[in-house]
Amino acid sequence: MTLYMIRGDTVTAYASPPARGSEDELRVRSANEIEASRLTNAQMAAIWNALPGTAPVAKFKDRKTAVQRLWAAFGQLPVSSAPAGGSAGPRAGSKQAWVIGLLQRPEGATIDEIASAMGWQRHTVRGLISGALKKKLGLHVLSEETDRGRLYRISESRSAAR
Repeated sequence: MTLYMIRGDTVTAYASPPARGSEDELRVRSANEIEASRLTNAQMAAIWNALPGTAPVAKFKDRKTAVQRLWAAFGQLPVSSAPAGGSAGPRAGSKQAWVIGLLQRPEGATIDEIASAMGWQRHTVRGLISGALKKKLGLHVLSEETDRGRLYRISESRSAAR
C-alpha cells in the first residue's frame, strides 16, 4: 500500500515507508486518514494548489470534497520505491519525477500532454527531456510518431554513460 507523506504543501508517494520521520510531516495511507488529520481546509487547498496538473482553488466547498479530491490526486503521483536521500535522480513528488511518471506509462506522453499536465510551455518540456532526463539522469527516452503525434516514453534500459 502506498504511503503519502505531506510536508507543508509537498506530497511524496512511497512504496515503502522511509525509516525515519519528522514532526512536521503527516503520513497517510487512505482518504480516511486525511479526513482524520489535523489539516485545515486552507492547508488542504494549499496542498491541492501545489500538486502538478491541478487547477488552483481558493478554497474547497467542504472538508469531504477536499479529502476526496486530494486522495484522487495523490493516486496520480509517481511512487518512489525508496526514499530520496543521497541517491542520484529526481526527488519523489518533484515536477521532474511527475514528468518521469508520465513518460513511464505504457502509452507514454506527447509534449502537448506533458505541457498541459504541468502548466508549462512546450519548449520547457523539450528542455527537460533533452537536458535533465537524457543528459543529466542518463535515461533512455524513446521517441516515435503515432496517431496522437510524437510520443515519448522512457525505456526500461538506462544509458550506460552515467
